[in-house]
Amino acid sequence: MNFFLYINRSLVFFFALTIILIFLIIIFHKQINLSNNNLSINEKNMANADILEPKFSINNSKKKIFVSAKEGNFLNNNEILLKDRVKFKSNDFIIETDKVIFNRTKQTAESNTRSLFKSKNTTISSDGFDINDRGNKITFYGNSLIILK
Repeated sequence: MNFFLYINRSLVFFFALTIILIFLIIIFHKQINLSNNNLSINEKNMANADILEPKFSINNSKKKIFVSAKEGNFLNNNEILLKDRVKFKSNDFIIETDKVIFNRTKQTAESNTRSLFKSKNTTISSDGFDINDRGNKITFYGNSLIILK
């Protein structure tokens, strides 16, 4: 009878040891894969953007419009594609969108993505916009919803 208890104890011990080792191997394998994925994602994001978090302003005689985004890419010498959380902000309004083509020499901007304009008493949601004449003229186009307070 002691012989059967001795075999069962050793089998239980080796079985428990095997399960613990498999569990530890799985945890370390996932940990290594997660750290490798984070590194590759960061490298991929950095490689695709020419400018990280660009910030500049459009100046005219009356006001300044501050422009910020998460990243930007040069399309040519004059045009920059701004992507991810693009924001145009002045003392009077804020425009938020995802993609904008900004022309540095003409100080104009054009977007064909969903845009949200907010000011003190007005909210405009549109399919795109153009900023011309150094920020003096803003044209919204596409399906637009205007809310006046």
